[in-house]
This record gives sequence, C-alpha cells and structure tokens, in this order.
Amino acid sequence: MEKRKTQFRMPTAFTVLILLTIVVAIITQFIPAITPAKASDVVMAPIDGFASALGVSLFVLVLGGFLGVVMKTGSLNAGITAVVKKLNGKETWMIPILMFLISVGGTTYGMFEETIAFYALVTSTMVAAGFDPLIAASTILLGSTAGTLGATVNPFSVSASVDALNSVGIESNQTIIILAGCVSWIVCYLIGAVFVVRYANKVKADRKASLLTEDEWASVEKEYSGDKQPDASADFTLRQKVVLVLFGISFVVMIVGMIPWNSFDIHLFDHTSFLTGVNLGDWYFSELTAWFLVMAIVIGLVYGLKEREIVNSFLGGAGDLIGVALVIAVSRGISVIMSSTGLDMYILEKASGALQGTSSLLFTGVSYIVYLLLSVLIPSSSGLATVSMPIMGPLAQNLGLVPEIMVCVLSGSCALINCISPTSGTLMGAISICRVEFSTWVRYIWKPLAAMLVVHIVILSIGMVVL
Repeated sequence: MEKRKTQFRMPTAFTVLILLTIVVAIITQFIPAITPAKASDVVMAPIDGFASALGVSLFVLVLGGFLGVVMKTGSLNAGITAVVKKLNGKETWMIPILMFLISVGGTTYGMFEETIAFYALVTSTMVAAGFDPLIAASTILLGSTAGTLGATVNPFSVSASVDALNSVGIESNQTIIILAGCVSWIVCYLIGAVFVVRYANKVKADRKASLLTEDEWASVEKEYSGDKQPDASADFTLRQKVVLVLFGISFVVMIVGMIPWNSFDIHLFDHTSFLTGVNLGDWYFSELTAWFLVMAIVIGLVYGLKEREIVNSFLGGAGDLIGVALVIAVSRGISVIMSSTGLDMYILEKASGALQGTSSLLFTGVSYIVYLLLSVLIPSSSGLATVSMPIMGPLAQNLGLVPEIMVCVLSGSCALINCISPTSGTLMGAISICRVEFSTWVRYIWKPLAAMLVVHIVILSIGMVVL
C-alpha cells in the first residue's frame, strides 16, 4: 500500500510566538546579570502582552467592526469594481501610487501600526485586479518601511531620539536628519516599488508565478473571491457613493489626527477636541478607536441599515479580526518578558561595548547590525530610542562621528525588522488579514529588504564620513 506523502506545514503564528516566548525565558536562565524568567512569567506573557497592546488590539477589533458595516452596504465591492473597470489594463499603477502615499505617512509620523486599517480593502482590490495578496501586503508594508526607514520628522523615532540625545547634552542638527532621511526614503521607496511591480506583472501574466501555496490560495479565494467579490454588472448607487465618501473621510481624519501638527508649529487644529477630548494631531489608538466606532454607526444610518443590521455587521466584522488582535497581543508578550527580566538592557550594554574602538568606516554598518538585533528585542522605536540613544549617541560623538546619523540608523533598523520579525504584531496581523503564511512572506520579502539594508548602510556610511 502506497504511503501518502505528508507535506510539512509551518506552525501558526500563535505557536511560533509561544515558542519564542519560551526560548527567551530559557535564555534568561543562563545570564547571571539579569533576573531569570519564571514559569509564571511565560504563562502570563500573552496576558501581559494583551494588557500592553490593549490600545492597538481594541483598535483592530473596532476597525473590523467598522469594515463589517461598510461591507454590509456593498459600497466597497461596488467601488472596487468601478476602479478595476476604470484601470482596465493599468491596474499595476495602483502599486507605486499607494506605496508612495503610505511612505509619506511613514516618514512624517511613523505610519506602521495604523496601516492595519488598509489591508482588507487593498487585498480585496488586488485580488479583484488579478494579483495575489502578497502584492497587497508588500505594497503597504514596503511603503511604510521605506517611509519609516527614511524618517524625517517621525515623532516616534526622530523626536524621541533627539530628546534622548538632548538628555545627555548632545544638541541635534535636524537638517542633517531630514536630509539623510529624505535620501534614504526616496531611494528605498524606488527599490520597493520596482520589486513589487515586477512581481505583480509576473503574477498578472501567470498565476503560477505566485509564491502562495495551494492552501493559501484556497484561503484567499474563500475570503476575497466568489460571493465576497463584487458583481460586475451591479449598479454603483448614489447611497454607495456617499458611503465611500464617508469611508474616505474616515481615513483622512485618521491620518490628520496622527500627524503632530504642533511640532511643525501648525495650530490649525488647536480647537478640535469636541469629539474625543483630544485635538487632531494628538490622537492615538484610543481616539482612533472611538472615531471608527462613531463612523461605523454614521455609515450604517446613512445607508439606511436597521439597528440590528448595524450591530450584527459590526460584531461580525470584529469577529473576523479577533485572531489578528490576539496575534498582536501574544507578540507583545515577548517584549514584556525581555523588559521585566532586563534582557533588553543587558543586550544593549553588551552591544555598545562591542562597538568601542570600531573604525569610522565600519561603525555605521556594525551599529546598524547591532540595532537590528536590538529592534527584535525592543520593537518600539520610541522605546528603543529612549534606552539606547543616551549610550550610542555619545559613543559616536566620542569617535569623532556624527551622532545625528545614529538617529537614522535606529529608524532604519526598526523599520526593516518590523517588516520581517515574528515579534512584530503589526506584521503578523497584516499577513494574517491577507491570508499569507509567515514562511511564504519571508521567502517573498527578503530580497527587497536585503537591498534596502545594503543601500541604507551605504547612504548613512557616506553621511557619517562626509558630514
């Protein structure tokens, strides 16, 4: 009797993250300088991670509810159909345009976690246009990565780093940071756009060129094809057009709310706290969550849905993203253990010691690699800036180098690692929405990320020597 071949399947994101949590806990047992993690720390890590990631997790659930109400109206499907018809033969143009817009958000205010809002819509659009979900995911993630890598005024990496340098008596030249950031941003955006467009053209011409497995395609078709795709013959009604306008306004307000206008000395939104109690420009996940909850209700009422239809659609949409919210929470648990045991600070101190005596030509590259490792352990760019810049900035200055370039090194390392690390809750949530396995994502994305890494190190090395 012929034995059936068993095909290896990558464990789910939850299993991978739990195993990583256990590995981190084991590592802490062998380092005398830190507090060893207890079995209870491992057990509580997902719970503590959920508490730490409560804001973004709740935002994801409410966003899912918002999208559920919008989908109930049929407006997105009708709009997607209209767009695809309009682009007839030019669908690929969506990629560089959308990627650039997202990269602008990345370089200005660190748009990364907020991109969770776009994956379902963009994936639906890309699948309808004949592409695969990898194209949707990479359009958003590489756009965000290029922007956050080339951060110019990003408050989470740049402002936090500048503040940390000021705390140890180093005044930063913002012009250097902005110049290096702009060059890095544009060059890496072009790398990402060329890569995704080339892959998209291959998949468009032949679906077999896709890296997705049969199981992944089955999941994609179940979620984004068939009866969930728009009827090409259906009319695009006035009510649906109004809903799409409100849908667009929802995201415009989200973006406006997240940009720190006061830091640019722009006071246009100083009196806009009437809705959430916080002015536009100072919003974070709590305010965003409230905003999308309100807009879900408004859109439902405008379209004429009954109360029960609004509630059931909202609950159904939230249910679709509960797995995403939990992935984000479990991934955050790893960071909680590293912080509570002191493993993050231990690694930082060892890394800074290893950089002592490094030549100016090698310093940027070596420090970049160090920061890549640190970014896995401390995925928050502002958190990493706060704990590392008081050490790394003076180290660069003592070697006669430009401490401002270290800000760019931090921004780049955080951006790149968040696009491939399984401890990045946003990444794991994003590919979960797109119905892509982590192993498939890594096989697909490592080439453009490697190119961005090398190019960014070269740009910053030149800046470190020349400036």
